[in-house]
Amino acid sequence: MAEMIAALARRRGMLGLAALGLAAAARPARALPDSLDIADMTWSEVRDAIAAGRRTIIVPSGGVEQNGPHMILGKHDHIVRAGARAVAQALGDALVVPVLPFAPQGRIDPPEGNLRFPGTLGVSDDAFTGMLDGIARSLRAAGFRWICLMADNGASQRPQERLAARLNAEWRREATRLIALDRWYGAIAEQDAWLRAQGESDASIGTHAGIGDTSELMAVHPPGVDLSRLPPRPGDLPGLGASGDPARSSAARGEALLAMRVAAAVAQIRAARGR
Repeated sequence: MAEMIAALARRRGMLGLAALGLAAAARPARALPDSLDIADMTWSEVRDAIAAGRRTIIVPSGGVEQNGPHMILGKHDHIVRAGARAVAQALGDALVVPVLPFAPQGRIDPPEGNLRFPGTLGVSDDAFTGMLDGIARSLRAAGFRWICLMADNGASQRPQERLAARLNAEWRREATRLIALDRWYGAIAEQDAWLRAQGESDASIGTHAGIGDTSELMAVHPPGVDLSRLPPRPGDLPGLGASGDPARSSAARGEALLAMRVAAAVAQIRAARGR
């Protein structure tokens, strides 16, 4: 009798699973989300996107650091998030992973550079590289073939370039390639030239939290900038963690400057894929 009851229970369980399977099959498939970020997708949607040809993935990294009295600590994250999505959209066959918010910031003890200001978060080059290494290997295992590292922080450039060289050598007999998008960051030279053509000088442009990145953040995240917090004299800014004359920033300038960086990154990816 006990064996009969167990057999009936197993049969009912199998019938129940079959019914659930039929019900799931009857439901329409979930439409792909509008977002290009894989964090907004299910694993099966990512699988299907790869199978459909979306084998390029952007890995943006930002950084939490001081940006003077007028701009939030998360400047890099907002800018590179918007930039990565714009690059993926321009390519038409790429996806994006969430922004890696931690970056090398130099010596922590005693603090140097941005770490002299409260709120800046720094990690070692090895810690940063280790995170990117794991992310890249995970994406390779998933089936992505063009993994594009897109760092918005200056100190992140060399670690991502070294990682790309190392993994590309390791994967030389495979189809997967790691691209360090140095032209995204390197487009700053083109941006400065454009600002000079607009009548700015190197002194007014600045090198940190100046016209360029202030304008970019105004374009993608206006609440992150409050120009009323600037001191009356630009000469007082270096002591407050910024340089140049950010008061001359604007969202319109930010849109133009970001377009240059996006175009440079897209061109680099297309050139790499073409090879």
